Amino acid sequence: VGEGAATPLPLDAVSITGLSPRVMRAAFARFAAPRAPASVHRAWSTWNSFFTFLVADGIVAGNPMPAVGRPRALLPQPKPLRGADTPEVLLASVARDDGRQRDPWPERDVAVLAVALCAGLRLSELLALRVGSLGGRPGERRIEVLGKGGRTRVVPIEADLDRVLVDYLDSRVRRFGSRSVRPDSALLVDRRGEPLRRGGLQYLVESCFRRAGVGDRVPRGARLHALRHTFATRLAEDGASAAEIMRLLGHASLASSQTYIEVTAAQQRDAVRANRTNRALAALGSVDRAR
Repeated sequence: VGEGAATPLPLDAVSITGLSPRVMRAAFARFAAPRAPASVHRAWSTWNSFFTFLVADGIVAGNPMPAVGRPRALLPQPKPLRGADTPEVLLASVARDDGRQRDPWPERDVAVLAVALCAGLRLSELLALRVGSLGGRPGERRIEVLGKGGRTRVVPIEADLDRVLVDYLDSRVRRFGSRSVRPDSALLVDRRGEPLRRGGLQYLVESCFRRAGVGDRVPRGARLHALRHTFATRLAEDGASAAEIMRLLGHASLASSQTYIEVTAAQQRDAVRANRTNRALAALGSVDRAR
């Protein structure tokens, strides 16, 4: 738009040097009206990067975007598996030999799901794990995780998860020999003994959902990330603080971890609201008002 103009100008009539804070505020007000906050936020970030480049190249004197209001970026909402018993159903189903599989390997499949559900790792973090990432004395076992931005964190693992991983590595020795479990070897491998890749890991998890019959309990678009969200949601349900969740998940911001606690609180309120006794109280109130 032109400064003070009611209608947009053609592109060939727009000058970069004429894009003042006032012009950009008017343009964004017009742009934002019919659009979702997330779309407006992305557009603002794009223009901000563009003007930063122009300033660095000496094309314009300053960046007008800090003077342009933008909606607050909404944090993505957690998408855990639906159903209170879904993780247990999933693990129990995958642990059983499936005669329909050409080369069943339940120990490996359970290990993949168990690490995601009990340690809350991202897909990239699972792929980066080495056999030597597992360490610690009995009772103090842990996984060293390479997270976003090259940051490492240590996630404690309990005896049951440790046993699952030991069973998996033992089965791997039987399949491929002891050289396949050297400390620098990938922790998660395919049926040929090669390191699992992104597509292979996603396909494996999706096939586990299908075999367990829980595909309808997986939020759309979540797939493996639903396992990480389930880990965090259960932590919140069991009383973990946002700071504890932040450390275990490797979040850079406490606000990201706080969403799990907020969602859990909303779920608890929904459960209380569904209590039939509340409806009985409502009926009593109707009687009192009728008197």
